[in-house]
Amino acid sequence: MKRIALCASLLVAGTVSASAADLAATAGGVTAEAPNRNWTGFYLGLTAGGAGSKQPTKASTVFDPGGYFDTVDPILIGRAGAQRPSSSGFVGGLTAGYNRQSGPLVLGIETDINRLHARGSSSAGASYPCCAPLGFTTSAETAANWLFTARGRLGILVTPQFLLYQTAGLAVGDVKANFLFTDTFANARETGSISAVRAGWTVGAGGEYAFDSGWSLKGEYLHVDLGNATATSTNLAVGGNQFPVNPFSHSVGLRSDIGRLGLNYKY
Repeated sequence: MKRIALCASLLVAGTVSASAADLAATAGGVTAEAPNRNWTGFYLGLTAGGAGSKQPTKASTVFDPGGYFDTVDPILIGRAGAQRPSSSGFVGGLTAGYNRQSGPLVLGIETDINRLHARGSSSAGASYPCCAPLGFTTSAETAANWLFTARGRLGILVTPQFLLYQTAGLAVGDVKANFLFTDTFANARETGSISAVRAGWTVGAGGEYAFDSGWSLKGEYLHVDLGNATATSTNLAVGGNQFPVNPFSHSVGLRSDIGRLGLNYKY
């Protein structure tokens, strides 16, 4: 009986020891798991990429019986003056934002200020119906130098560390253009210029991957539309004669498609 009791005691002790070891291993496994990423908080970052931009321009004038042009000339000038200078170049800048996570959804707001390199030029012309091959040429040189956006972001977590999102909001930037009209009939000449800050809109989408260290890497596409800025000139001149009765109307806009990478740090 004593031997049986001793064996039973040893068996119970061994079972308890094994159970304790299993619990310790389980507890150790839970502790060793990496915590899920929490997206809530403020962040700062840098962005860099490329922008393909179009800056549509218009140049037109009107007919006046006491003016320089025949009745059909302004129609031809308006057609030739509708141009679409395009360019591609670098875009990059600083980003700041805030995210709020609720389950798999992440809501946020983001702003950025960017250096935008957009330069374009174009020209077109036609012959005067009365006097071919004599005719005119109208040309435009365009530029944009900076872009600011303030956007909302709505995203869903594909995994705790990978976010897909859509974004939309306000876009503000500068638009510039210089215009020139000349002809070979009597060496007529007109110039115009625009330099304005325009507010418009932007929409896009992207994906962002968060590392455990607080850093995250994103890829993003934005489409920007700043509408059109307009101006009028009355400086059409032929030799020493001025023709203010033939004013020229000018306009320039900015449509840009941006692809960029960003590196953010969440505080």
